[in-house]
Amino acid sequence: QVQLAESGGGSVQAGGSLRLSCAASGGTGSSYGMGWFRQAPGKEREFVASISWSGRSTDYADSVKGRFTISRDSAKNTVNLQMNALRAEDTALYYCAVRAAGGSRTTPQEYDYWGQGTQVTVSS
Repeated sequence: QVQLAESGGGSVQAGGSLRLSCAASGGTGSSYGMGWFRQAPGKEREFVASISWSGRSTDYADSVKGRFTISRDSAKNTVNLQMNALRAEDTALYYCAVRAAGGSRTTPQEYDYWGQGTQVTVSS
């Protein structure tokens, strides 16, 4: 069983930056694909970014390309999401997810474990 713990959420003004981190424990984390999803009130959970186990493959939602960067530290079993130029529409609960198969994927159904989420609020 893999446990995920997100951190780094908070409140920021539009145009600001935040860095989210997610630490995985309880499994062979270095072989996992990892991703970030978000869910705003009244909306479905949506893909934000993902990274393969090797770190060589990444994917981003169109809405965050050029603003967000996903990275991982396999030695520490962590994945980070650097979020720059934040907008009010980025406000959501951000979830870290892990897929045991290892690749970078963009749909929630392809992930096996989920964190509890960390809130990001961007004020305009």
